[in-house]
Amino acid sequence: MAFSTDMWESYVTAVEEFIAAHKDVTAKLVIDRFHVAQQYREDFDELRKQEFKQMKQKLSAELFERDCKGSLWLLRKNHASLTFKERQRLRKLFEYSPKLHKAYTLREELTALFNTPLTQLNAEYRFKRWMKKVERSQLTCYDGFIKTLQKFFLPILNYFIARINSGFVEGLNNKIKVIKRRCYGIRKITSLFQRIWLDLEGFERFVLSTP
Repeated sequence: MAFSTDMWESYVTAVEEFIAAHKDVTAKLVIDRFHVAQQYREDFDELRKQEFKQMKQKLSAELFERDCKGSLWLLRKNHASLTFKERQRLRKLFEYSPKLHKAYTLREELTALFNTPLTQLNAEYRFKRWMKKVERSQLTCYDGFIKTLQKFFLPILNYFIARINSGFVEGLNNKIKVIKRRCYGIRKITSLFQRIWLDLEGFERFVLSTP
């Protein structure tokens, strides 16, 4: 049994207090991997903004337009999803910013870490090794993330026990938000639950099957 949550203090405290108050509950607190990824990717994005600002000042307008402009989505995609041409374009970009290249490589190593079927012990070793690499790189963009990692180290490591995440809950929350926008406001709670049920079960229940 496990409770998956983001890093909001109130959620984490509520789960910890519940587990402590119920001795018969053998549960683990798990920090959702996608919220962890959101933070280190945002840290990388802040560095990207700084580096692009400097490149725009240093490079000629022609070089910046050709090699840098329009590469935002290339940097945000996982490296494994890039085409050969996209990787070539990134390599050219990194020639102008070795710092951005280092940060990008470290970001991709973290993503690969979460995607690899590691044991909790192996994940602990890999995280600690990653933090040492950041320290040796002299990059400061991941300082905030490292503080978060150290603060929630065990709950983050607990993900590697059963690889539980909050994907279903996050998806359901987004679906409810879309329903509310689509209906331009719902006044009755019963109507809201009817709409949620129709979106989740309606297709299977009511769609006509073709022979």
